[in-house]
Amino acid sequence: MTTSEQGDIVGTRPRIALLGSIPADISTTLRQVFELIDQDTLPALPESQRKAITHGLTSAMGGVNHAMLEDLPSLNAIASVGAGMDRFDLPWLSARGIAVHPTPDVMTEDTAEFAVGLLFALLRNIVSNDGFVRRGAWSAGRAPLGYRISGRKIGIVGLGRIGSRIAGKLAALGCEIAYSGPSRKDGPWRFEPDLAELARQVDVLVLSCAGGEATRGIINAEVLDRLGPQGYLVNVSRGSVVDEAALIEALERGAIAGAALDVFENEPLPNPLFLTLPNCILQPHASVFTRENRRDLAAALERILRS
Repeated sequence: MTTSEQGDIVGTRPRIALLGSIPADISTTLRQVFELIDQDTLPALPESQRKAITHGLTSAMGGVNHAMLEDLPSLNAIASVGAGMDRFDLPWLSARGIAVHPTPDVMTEDTAEFAVGLLFALLRNIVSNDGFVRRGAWSAGRAPLGYRISGRKIGIVGLGRIGSRIAGKLAALGCEIAYSGPSRKDGPWRFEPDLAELARQVDVLVLSCAGGEATRGIINAEVLDRLGPQGYLVNVSRGSVVDEAALIEALERGAIAGAALDVFENEPLPNPLFLTLPNCILQPHASVFTRENRRDLAAALERILRS
C-alpha cells in the first residue's frame, strides 16, 4: 500500500484550498498527496475544518478568488503555478498575513528554450515550409529564403531570469544581444533604455518582461514601426504587453515581417484576426509544456504546500 493510500485511510492528507484554476495534470498529481478542497466544496466544510486550512493553491493565470479567503481565517500561504504575479493583489494579501509563493525557477529553462525555438521557426520558415510541402508547392519551385540565426541582432525586452537565459542561448548561437527594461543589469549585453530605439536597432524583439499595468501595451504602433518591415516579434511573456490591434495592423500591411506569439490578451480565444495572418505563428501558451517541467513543477508545489 502506498503512503498516499495509507493517508487516505487515516485521513491525514493535508487539506489545501483551491483558490483558482490550476492545470488538470498538476491537480491529478497533487491529489495523490493532498486533499484539494474545490471552491464549491469549501463552504460546506464545518467551520473548525475551514479554520484548520493554512495553505491554498492557484495559478498565475487563475489568480485568487478573494471571497473564498473570508472562509479561511488561518490561511497564510498560497502556492501558485507559474511565475507571473500580475493577477495577485499583493498589498491586500499581505495585509491579511498571506504570502504568495510562485514557481518561477521551474519555468525559466523551458520558456527560454521555447523562445529560441520560435525564433528559429520564424527566421528559418519552419512552419510555413511545412505548409509549402503539404500543398504541393515544392514541385513548382523552391521555398522562400529565410535568415541565418547566427549574426542576427536580438533585442530582449525584460532581462530577468527568463530573458537572461534567452540571451545566453542566443549569444551561444552567434547572435548580437541588446536589451531594454526598467534598469541596467549586470552582464555582458548592451543596455538600451529606449524601447523604440532598441526596436530600430535589432532584427528581432523577444518579449520576456513581466505583465501588469506597468508593461501594458508597451509594444505599440511606434515600436512596431521602428522594428520595420524586415523585423520580427517573439512574445513569451504576457499578451497584455502587446497592443494587439497595432500588431495585427502591422502584420497586415507588412510593417513588420512576422511574429510568433505564445500568449494573447484573451486566452484561450485570441482575436480571430490572428488566425488569418500567414506571417504569424500561433501557440497555445505552451512554452512550459514539457514532461520535465510538469515533474519539477509538481515537486516545487509539494514543497511549498508542505512548508
